[in-house]
Amino acid sequence: MDPELLHAYQEALPDYERLRSAVVAHITRLLADAGLNIHHITGRVKRPASLADKLRRKPGRYRTLGDVTDLVGLRVITYFESDVQVVARLIEEHHVVDWKHSIDKSRMHDPDRFGYLGVHYVVRAEPDLVPALPGMHYEVQIRSILQHAWAEIEHDLGYKSREAVPREVRRRFYRLAGLLEMADEEFMALHRLSHDYAATLPTRITEAPDSVFIDAPSLKYLLGTAPIHDLDLQIAEALHVPLLSDWSDPERAQRLASLLHHVGVHSVGLLHKELARQGPQLVRFASALLPQVRELWTPAGGLRPGSSVVQYGLWRACANPALDPLEIVRLLDLSGSAQGMVETVRAVYAREVGAG
Repeated sequence: MDPELLHAYQEALPDYERLRSAVVAHITRLLADAGLNIHHITGRVKRPASLADKLRRKPGRYRTLGDVTDLVGLRVITYFESDVQVVARLIEEHHVVDWKHSIDKSRMHDPDRFGYLGVHYVVRAEPDLVPALPGMHYEVQIRSILQHAWAEIEHDLGYKSREAVPREVRRRFYRLAGLLEMADEEFMALHRLSHDYAATLPTRITEAPDSVFIDAPSLKYLLGTAPIHDLDLQIAEALHVPLLSDWSDPERAQRLASLLHHVGVHSVGLLHKELARQGPQLVRFASALLPQVRELWTPAGGLRPGSSVVQYGLWRACANPALDPLEIVRLLDLSGSAQGMVETVRAVYAREVGAG
């Protein structure tokens, strides 16, 4: 072990920690600008004790700190195996890669390969990231979630190579590797299927709405189209508030889909027919109900998309003795004021029905 090299590293450790923070921010921006949805990105700085162990195991190999390429490491974990290569191409396009110390295990086609198929790059840090470490290299590991799970469990078991594994357990390792690879492929297939399903919704809803099931993707699309969007606008105009068309709530479509299933509406065709038939009375119902429960919606600054669907669900629940408006309130996550809300809904419904 070289004590001078270790001492130099300990002295420069704050600079390496700044480099870690800088490259994590840099890669995070790069992937965000590319529109990639990444599970997580983490960075680490090698502990002095780990460097000491490395120098002890490989005496004479490292003469300067620049020869140690993994003092700073970055790990990018993707949801899908296909995104590993997308991230890899971005790293290659925007960095100077040290190919001598980099490895793409996904290109190893040995049928009895051992371990996970990750991508490891050693890249040069841009000088402006940390001026005290110009041209310093750092390591980037790119894995899918399942590849990461394999690597972490394999590391915990202490097996570094195929030869280190007892023959009695090696076959189980291969079976597990095959299962994880199949699982990665199936998750990618599900991802493609979900994307293709959403892409075909506009045509299918136009041509055969009765055959389109009410679910989160179909509701997400319907919120921006007639008749839901038109009824939402009418309710907003009646209340003299804006319709929050850009409202971001990833769970909204799921909750509305559950609401519609609860009241017996399972297809887009039936929903369209119901809203066309009851549209005017739903606007009147909302105009009478919402001013009495302002604390539930005014904090948002306006009317949220799909409010007409909510009014339809409440109206239908009041009209059908077999349904309970309380369940609608719970599905919308308004349980904090559930009982008072239900009493108000029933009272407004009774007045509207009596007035009609």
